[in-house]
Amino acid sequence: MSHQIRNFCIIAHIDHGKSTLADRMLEMTGAVKKVDHAQTLDTMDIEQERGITIKMTPARMTWKWVELNLIDTPGHVDFQYEVSRSLSAVEWVVLLIDASQGIQAQTLSVLYAAINQWLTIIPVMNKIDLPAANPERVGKEIEHLVGISADEIIGISAKTGMNVDKVLDAVIEKISAPQDEIVDGLASRALIFDSVYDAYRGVVVYVKVLSGSLKIGDTVFLPYSEKSFALTEVGHLTPKYQKDAELRQGQIGYLCTGQKSVRDAKIGDTVMQLAGMQNLESINQTEIRRGDYTSLLPHAVHGFSKAKPFVYAWVYPIDTVEYDKLKEAFSKLTLNDSAVSYEHEVSKALGLGFRCGFLGMLHMDIVKERLSREYGIETLFTTPTVAYIIKAKSRTDERFKSGRNVIEMVTSTLFMHVIGNFASWLSISQYEWENEFTLSTKYEKDLHDRLVVRSGADMIPRWDIDQIYEPIAEVEIVWPQEYAGAIMKLVQEYRWSMMSMEYLDETRVVWRYEMPMGEMIVDFYDRLKSATKWYATLNYEFKKYKLADMVTLDVMINGEVVEAFSLIVHESKAYTIGSDICERLKDLIPKHLFAIPIQAAVWSKIIARETISAQRKDVIAKCYGWDISRKRKLLEKQKEGKKKMKAMGNVNVPSDVFIKMVTKG
Repeated sequence: MSHQIRNFCIIAHIDHGKSTLADRMLEMTGAVKKVDHAQTLDTMDIEQERGITIKMTPARMTWKWVELNLIDTPGHVDFQYEVSRSLSAVEWVVLLIDASQGIQAQTLSVLYAAINQWLTIIPVMNKIDLPAANPERVGKEIEHLVGISADEIIGISAKTGMNVDKVLDAVIEKISAPQDEIVDGLASRALIFDSVYDAYRGVVVYVKVLSGSLKIGDTVFLPYSEKSFALTEVGHLTPKYQKDAELRQGQIGYLCTGQKSVRDAKIGDTVMQLAGMQNLESINQTEIRRGDYTSLLPHAVHGFSKAKPFVYAWVYPIDTVEYDKLKEAFSKLTLNDSAVSYEHEVSKALGLGFRCGFLGMLHMDIVKERLSREYGIETLFTTPTVAYIIKAKSRTDERFKSGRNVIEMVTSTLFMHVIGNFASWLSISQYEWENEFTLSTKYEKDLHDRLVVRSGADMIPRWDIDQIYEPIAEVEIVWPQEYAGAIMKLVQEYRWSMMSMEYLDETRVVWRYEMPMGEMIVDFYDRLKSATKWYATLNYEFKKYKLADMVTLDVMINGEVVEAFSLIVHESKAYTIGSDICERLKDLIPKHLFAIPIQAAVWSKIIARETISAQRKDVIAKCYGWDISRKRKLLEKQKEGKKKMKAMGNVNVPSDVFIKMVTKG
């Protein structure tokens, strides 16, 4: 019965104790025995070692004869996509706050996400047993932020289990049961909020059943994926896979489809079972058999947009013979991490590789580590970059003719993009892989003459460019007031724009401002932590695209452009970056028998130069006692030979030079 079901998730800033609280809940309800390690729901080795949650994990338990479906969520800003999907599968959330640290940047982010989905909040204060805990101060912060009286906040210690039973009781007493969402003509509906690949089961989709029930052998349909299949297994996660006879309305569980690719079960799609499968009245069976699922779309629930990568990097194997191995590794990795995108890429300097998209810098770092640990491949990740939108004066470029990188508007409502706090439906063409960006409404018109560019090598000629837009992030920093000077000095280097400032209490400040994502992703977070002795916390999200004075910075070696070093930078920083690149290359490139000019150019205009002197050979060393004219003749001959060599010779840049350049950023 659905009235005996409660669905909730735990949201919090990173390291505030979400996974530890989940461990205590699982132990108290008897779902698991005493855990032999921390973070039971963190099943990946990287999660255990780093102490962070990367993937959301559902778990079923029973407390006082009520079925509780818990979803543990990540806390880091790079994995907000996981949090948003979790919130769509529950009715209430437990907001967990560290009693010693108080409200932090990600606390605000996940709270606003929950409020936007009209979820009710149960505030819980963790680590009240620590000597540094200040429950009174933190309670006032929660009261001010959430609007709930400090007396209603549940104080706990997730590590020791103190008062965790009160949280479970509050979930039963305060959280309402899921409502049955019956639709005429459909026996059952379920929302897919995650999908993973299991070596034995194939594709496993995590669902919340909205109406009806799902059993083994049921034929179901996915209208957006345009797939149909018979269920081979259904069950719950406790947190291990536990087979069951059926999944009922309101329950959260898993379905095995027998499919071999997670792309066959898109996240956000709706699992549908038609009423009266043997005698279809409302929907034409012939249409379904031929793959036309459009008639089912009106019954689909609003799902999620596909994960939108904001950070891009080019990935190459250190050993070029491992390209096929790297390709297979990416294919397997994306089965369990759908947020990673990759495309084939060829570089003259680095060979065969992939152009990859990530949710953030931490996400990129984790993918790199997984490639090394799980697949045994050492890789080279280039300096991370972001995507820029180019408005062209004409459509003469070949990429417009071929359709590559073009965003077009067509009739579809498959993807929902959130702009600020407003939902806006945009329609995307068949070039679906370009749907990584939320365009500000100011720039949604006339997209036919716009290109998405992620590197200087992809840039079209200057005379064909009308305008360049760069992605802007809204950054939120929570920091102690004593570090105001250090933070102010830091942000002056990053083209920032102040938005608002709010005091949480007498000592802590919330600062909101806008900053270009291209500058923020590289080293801003590390420098912020260093400047504030790790007291400041940061959260950011993509906000809009903004007109900017961006230029292409090319690096020429002996007069030839090396595309691997081409960058898109702001005009004000072009000289500094170009000079730095030239100086570093001068020290890395070995000498040749002729002088090698290294030049940095903006739109073909040289702005910086370094010269590698020629490797000299003393051609007159054996001319002791010779006539001066003979010696001069030999020197002139050497000079002419070097001129000819410089004009016709090639500069061989060793592969380790590229590795040293990109690894240093």
